[in-house]
Amino acid sequence: MTEQSSGLIGSAQRALRVLDIVGSAGDGITAKAVARRAGYNLSTTYHLLNTLVHEGYLIRLGHGRGFGLGYKVASLYQRLCAELDVGQELQDELHLLHRRAEAAAYYTVYRETDIVVAAVADSPEYPRANPLEFGFHEAAHATAFGKVLLASMPRRARRDYLTGAGMPRLTKHTHVRAVDLDTELDHVERAGMAVEVEEFQPEIACVSAPVLDSDNRVAGAVAFSVPAATFHSRRWHLERAARAGAARFSHLMATRPSLVSGA
Repeated sequence: MTEQSSGLIGSAQRALRVLDIVGSAGDGITAKAVARRAGYNLSTTYHLLNTLVHEGYLIRLGHGRGFGLGYKVASLYQRLCAELDVGQELQDELHLLHRRAEAAAYYTVYRETDIVVAAVADSPEYPRANPLEFGFHEAAHATAFGKVLLASMPRRARRDYLTGAGMPRLTKHTHVRAVDLDTELDHVERAGMAVEVEEFQPEIACVSAPVLDSDNRVAGAVAFSVPAATFHSRRWHLERAARAGAARFSHLMATRPSLVSGA
């Protein structure tokens, strides 16, 4: 598909691909490594890197470490957090939940008609799940926090959402029949808890509980992910942590209405 027929700008896509690779690399990555991962020739990669450095989205790191994220990325992230109403208090609370549960922690909200991960707290010892072919927002039917938010929707709104987002089979455990998902979501709504084991990604399991706003409506979800191999021995601890974390977030929502999600 050509750029003209697709309506997409190839050079912009390539620049964003480079930005994503540098951001995923951690503490610096060389131009040669970026070119190899992106599948671009070295000359093109240097042009893209230099452009992103000039615009402030990347920086050159010292001591031969190559390139890293620039400070303009931080300002974009701060603006996004402001749009999602994820203030420092909520971010600090999520990091506390992460340490207490010893699991990657997520806070998910509605944004317009999308379900998005607003904040993540993890560490090298307890890393987050890394979406591969599909992002979190494309897999609400296969994630615990997505199921919590889907369960709170009226059925017609849920059908409309899933019609637009789709229900791709991400693993052999993913539920892709609407009738099966509806049955599960009815249980999620009654139980106030969602669980998924290897539905989103192999070897990853997740639990989630709803966060309520000041009007007692579901406004978000707190979730934890862990390796599937350890999930069953830790399930009840994680469920208790998710409920306690969601209750804490709900309290913050009720006492500080300005923290209501960007829905």
